[in-house]
Amino acid sequence: MFAKVLIANRGEIAVRVIRACREAGVRAVAVYSDVDRRALHVQLADEAVHIGPAVASESYLNGRRIIEAAKQTGAEAIHPGYGFLSENADFAELVESSGLTWIGPPPVAIRAMGSKTEARRLMKDAGVPVVPGTEGGIDDPADAPALADEIGYPVLIKAAMGGGGKGMRVVRDQKQLAAAVEAAKRESLNAFGSEIVYLEKFIERPRHIEFQVFADDHGNTVHLGERECSIQRRHQKVVEECPSAIVTPEMRAQMGESAVRAAEAVGYRNAGTVEFLVDQDRSHYFLEMNTRLQVEHPVTEMVTGVDLVELQLHVASGGAIPFRQDELAMRGHAIEVRIYSEDSLNGFVPDTGTLRYLRPPYGYGIREDSGVQQGDAITIHYDPMISKLIAWAPDRETAIRRMDRALSEYRVTGVRTTIPFGRFVMNNGAFQRGDFDTSFVEREFDLGLLEESEQAWRRIAALAAAWRRHTETSESRRSDEHPLVESVAGSGSWKATGRRQALR
Repeated sequence: MFAKVLIANRGEIAVRVIRACREAGVRAVAVYSDVDRRALHVQLADEAVHIGPAVASESYLNGRRIIEAAKQTGAEAIHPGYGFLSENADFAELVESSGLTWIGPPPVAIRAMGSKTEARRLMKDAGVPVVPGTEGGIDDPADAPALADEIGYPVLIKAAMGGGGKGMRVVRDQKQLAAAVEAAKRESLNAFGSEIVYLEKFIERPRHIEFQVFADDHGNTVHLGERECSIQRRHQKVVEECPSAIVTPEMRAQMGESAVRAAEAVGYRNAGTVEFLVDQDRSHYFLEMNTRLQVEHPVTEMVTGVDLVELQLHVASGGAIPFRQDELAMRGHAIEVRIYSEDSLNGFVPDTGTLRYLRPPYGYGIREDSGVQQGDAITIHYDPMISKLIAWAPDRETAIRRMDRALSEYRVTGVRTTIPFGRFVMNNGAFQRGDFDTSFVEREFDLGLLEESEQAWRRIAALAAAWRRHTETSESRRSDEHPLVESVAGSGSWKATGRRQALR
């Protein structure tokens, strides 16, 4: 195992990796920008290095500065987390050429799966089902009509180097096609530096189901079951669960075999996720491979009992996966709701501000992964995620109720959040029945119901804040009257009460 690892990230994933390092006896080095100087991941790390201003391109995306920080602190390896440089093959190569270990897949695998057109070709060669579509990018928009006619409408225009819904357009007839191709090319160029787009068949009302895979340097490749990721807004996941409500043991075996073949086709190593679309006939098609740890990895951990970050460290340091495929068991059900600083009533527009009051929920089966604390600011510079809330239970119905209970106890003031939306999902009949797809938000999201819920939520939050101010004022007055009480206040109210009685 490594002696020291640098985490090239921030927020909750940096905190998650730091904690795994500490439990493995590994010293953790954090990096931070100007605005993250007092961030939680900086406080928890053994060492921290300043790498630049708030603008990500000059700090968390500055690969050479990150490597300098690793060498300066004597780190042996770099864990990229997710986002930022985690799927940048050039950075992975730079890490390895600098004599450091990259805690992730080989650069060649990142590069192969980073191009959706190349990934489709590799998957077809490996016998993994792919959605019907073009074999390469569209060089001339004038070629698009003939290609779309061959595939059959509706078609989906996708950026070859894209992700997160950018450079993506659904086209239902030829009249819309030319303008949609041009718009997708412009968006792709702005977002990814490449205007290459391609066409594939648009699957109506699909499920988005992904498989966690892991591979080591000893010839072992396994999958750790599936995650359902169909609840999305703007093509980005907001609720995930493990296992999927529609995946049978037979489907799991077939899809898991496809995921393992996909990983082996590119010489994969470490953690990765193979994403599939599942149509209404429950046939699965390769969508893409994320060559990193996923945001939603905790639901897999809760159900399998495998610490995926610790396993990343173990495999990157040369260890073998310590279990066989047939030894892995899935127990119970886990749901994750991402808590964003966003206005659910206004198209999920990001909200900025200071977290004036923050109290996450607790209780049996509840886990909260966060990188912020009360008093921190949610800024325009980075992703507006506050935390990930995970609920585990022996079965799906209980997990839904437990998540709803936990969300009802979550208290945040200072910014608007997606907590009310999470409660809306948990109380939605289609979600509870497992009868949903990637169009859930468009089909089921009722702004009227959510607005009523959010108004009630804000009244509760205002009352809680008022009561807190009242309590703090009262405690302050009592402390002024009896200074001795202040010294025992943190030990519990019963001690403070006893001291007050003694002073009378």
